[in-house]
Amino acid sequence: MVKRVVLERLDHHNFYDVVKLSQTLTTEQQKCVAPNDYSIAEASMYPGISWPRAIYAEGKPVGFMMLELDNPEERKAGELPSHYLWRFMIGGDFQGKGYGKDVLDLIVEKCKKDGVKELKTSVELGGASPYEFYRAYGFRDTGVKLDCGELVLSLSLDN
Repeated sequence: MVKRVVLERLDHHNFYDVVKLSQTLTTEQQKCVAPNDYSIAEASMYPGISWPRAIYAEGKPVGFMMLELDNPEERKAGELPSHYLWRFMIGGDFQGKGYGKDVLDLIVEKCKKDGVKELKTSVELGGASPYEFYRAYGFRDTGVKLDCGELVLSLSLDN
C-alpha cells in the first residue's frame, strides 16, 4: 500500500517551505502551536532527544512534526518508555484531508519500532484546540496539567 504522507528530514531544500507553513494557520490555531522556525531552532538545542520532520504529501511539504524521544535516564520510576509528540501541525491549505491521522499512524509505527509503550502529547483547551482530534484517534485524557496549563494526553501502544 502506498502511503499518503511521508516524514522527511529537514534540510536546506525544505526548510523555508516548512517555516512558511506556520503562516497558513488561523490566528486561533497559531495560539495552539509554536511557529515552525522556533520549533526547528529548539530541536537544534536538543539533538539527542528531538526528532523533527517535515510532513510531505503528493511530493510537497504540508506540515511539521517533532517528537521528543524517550530518554531512559530521565524517565521517572514506574513510567513506561514513551515518546512525546512535542509539535504537530498541518498547514491550513492541507487540513481536512486526513493527513493528520496518517501522520499519527506513522508516528505510532515509529514508536512501536523504537520499543516505546506510550505516546504522549499535550494540548491547550478551548479555541482551535486539537483536543478532539487526539481523542478521536484514541488518546486518553490523563488529567495531568503541565506548568504552562496544557493538558497531557496519552496513547497506549501495548496492542
